[in-house]
Amino acid sequence: MKVYSGLAGIPVVRSSISYIDGQKGILEYRGIPIQELVDNSNYLETAYLLVFGKLPSVQEYESFVNDIKNNLNLPNSILQFLKDIPSDTHPMKVLQSIVPVLSAFDENKDVLDSEHHYSALVNLLGKVPTILTAWKMITEGRKPVEPDQSLSYGENFLYMLTGEKPEKELAEMFDKCLILHAEHTINASTFTAIVVVSTLADFYSCVSSAIGSLSGRLHGGANERVYYMLNEIKSVKDIPEYIDKKLEKKERIMGFGHRVYKTYDPRAKIIKSFLEKIADKYGSNELLEKAKVFEEYALSKLSGKRIYPNIDFYTAVFYNYLGIPPNFYTTVFAMARTAGWIAHCKEYLKENKLFRPTQIYDGGHNIHYVPPDRRL
Repeated sequence: MKVYSGLAGIPVVRSSISYIDGQKGILEYRGIPIQELVDNSNYLETAYLLVFGKLPSVQEYESFVNDIKNNLNLPNSILQFLKDIPSDTHPMKVLQSIVPVLSAFDENKDVLDSEHHYSALVNLLGKVPTILTAWKMITEGRKPVEPDQSLSYGENFLYMLTGEKPEKELAEMFDKCLILHAEHTINASTFTAIVVVSTLADFYSCVSSAIGSLSGRLHGGANERVYYMLNEIKSVKDIPEYIDKKLEKKERIMGFGHRVYKTYDPRAKIIKSFLEKIADKYGSNELLEKAKVFEEYALSKLSGKRIYPNIDFYTAVFYNYLGIPPNFYTTVFAMARTAGWIAHCKEYLKENKLFRPTQIYDGGHNIHYVPPDRRL
């Protein structure tokens, strides 16, 4: 037998949810190019497409949105739980711990029942933004902001996060950014989710486990580290030296390179275009100016190696502009990716097979127990 470290390039499922061509920089959801969805759709419609395999009718969409809005508010017991958690806990840990508890408030418990699929979906899409924003307010010693059902999904999140209604154009860009994060084939967190669902655990357990996987700095946690990387560089003139030292030490440059894309990440390209529009209308900021110089110099060193900016690089800059704290960047990723995780769990259950990989043992044999008084 041969060990395939990290299962790199090894197919583990058949899926019709999303498609990537890493050589050409193509990303499609259910066959629809990502740019087309960003130009014409919104996050909740895209979530419906991913989970149910088709764009909703007007009636289906309105019913879906209403069901999510009816699940925005948190039970008092959850709010109290949030108040009891130490305030220095990372938001990803908070989210991962709260999500499984939400199953207690879902009457549909059987993961093989389509009713569970729908109720878990609308419950999680509704409550995850409220959990995150309530936690931010609680850690600041402020009262959580009540959801506003008149606002769009992305707009309501930004409102609950700050207490102020955002500019419509910025809120629309943020909502479209959620589309970009909603799905990305069998990555580490999605694989985690389907391994868990293969045991017939409920969708809350699957999403919670996926959040844990996403929190790692080599996966979703990279966007937070991009912010700290750019922020620690004092001036744009220091960027070449910073990059050169990283390359000389063969250290990873956060926000550059991807396991699949060997060209410019199409999602990064779209977020970069958002930032250009923002700079033209509202003005630039220091982090964006650093990012532009950083990209230009990094590409001069790395593009020959087919290493380009990924979604994390410009997401960090975009979220900073919106006033989202850096320790919440990955939670926004999780909020958006919830739709993709559930889509894959729902799809995998159609022909479920419990994951049980094997190993190549390389330890000893017939080694005898040594009593404590005879151990060296």
